[in-house]
This record gives sequence, structure tokens and C-alpha cells, in this order.
Amino acid sequence: MDHKTTAGPGWNEGWLNTAKHHPSPNYGPRPPGAAVDLVVLHSISLPPGKYGGNAIQDLFSNTLDWDAHPYFQSIRGMQVSSHFLIMRTGALWQFVSCDQRAWHAGLSFYRGRSNCNDDSIGIELEGMDDDQFTEAQYATLQMLCETIDRQYAIHFVAGHQHIAPGRKTDPGPGLDWQRLQQWAALSNWEFPV
Repeated sequence: MDHKTTAGPGWNEGWLNTAKHHPSPNYGPRPPGAAVDLVVLHSISLPPGKYGGNAIQDLFSNTLDWDAHPYFQSIRGMQVSSHFLIMRTGALWQFVSCDQRAWHAGLSFYRGRSNCNDDSIGIELEGMDDDQFTEAQYATLQMLCETIDRQYAIHFVAGHQHIAPGRKTDPGPGLDWQRLQQWAALSNWEFPV
């Protein structure tokens, strides 16, 4: 695994100390020699369009009550995860160690490589593809990206829509990519737009 340091300040075996930890069983080891150089941004709300609550955390930990909402039947049995989730309030959750392979990208291809789960860090933003994200989310996202950049050899950032075109549309047009590009700490990252 390609780290900038073995244990940077604020990190413990791939877990960020400032995040709320909610370990997911949906992860696995990264392939030998995987160079973690990509951050993938996503958006999610459960049920779609509803914000707040614990449904996302429950989905990532395989404890979602499938009968709690009619929409949940369409995703029944799904086993997914992400490294991080940023709520509308800016609260930061972590589900999988960044040293491990979270199940967020699915069938994917980017920067000449397939299986983006192998060498990426997934960040979910609570939201919808066509909705705007909050100032609190942008503040947390900036802090998180800067923290990840100090710990891992990140070179690329992309949306789920960029690594799985035609299959995924998140985080969608509501994400202000120009704003992300202006963050000084990310100036060495390559963006898809």
C-alpha cells in the first residue's frame, strides 16, 4: 500500500481519529501492491430524498430494516460500504479503514485501471444527484480531503459517475467541482472536469 507516512497524526491503522467510527463488515483486503491514489465521491440518501436518520449507517453495517420503507425492498440484501460518509450537518462517519478495500465503486474503470475499489477511498455525501450540498458538507469534505492527502499518495479525484459512466450518476451536477479544484491542498490532484 502506498502511504506517504506509516502512521500520520490523527490516523490509527487507516482509521481517522476525528470521524465517528461505525465499522462495516462489507470490506476486504486490498490486492498486494495496490497504490491508493484515487478518491471517489458519491451521493446517497435513504430513502431517496430523505435526509437525517441512520438508514445509511444501517445499510453500510447490514442492519437496515428492509421493511421500514417500501423503497428498501428494491435494495434488500445489498451489501455495500464506503470509507466515509459526510452528513448534511457536516458530521463525519467512517465505516472501513482506508487501508482496506471498501465496497463502494462496483464495476468501474478509471485512469487506465478497472476495479476502482482496489485502490481508492470512497466518500459518500448525504444528498441526491440533482440537489445542492451544504456548506457544512463542503467544510468537512475539504478537511477530509486535505487529511487524506497528507496520509495517502492521492493523485486523482472523481465522481462515481466518472468511474462507472452509464451505470451511475452520482454525485451529480449538484457537486461544485470548481470549488473542489480551487482548494489549494488539492492542486496536485487531477479532476475529471
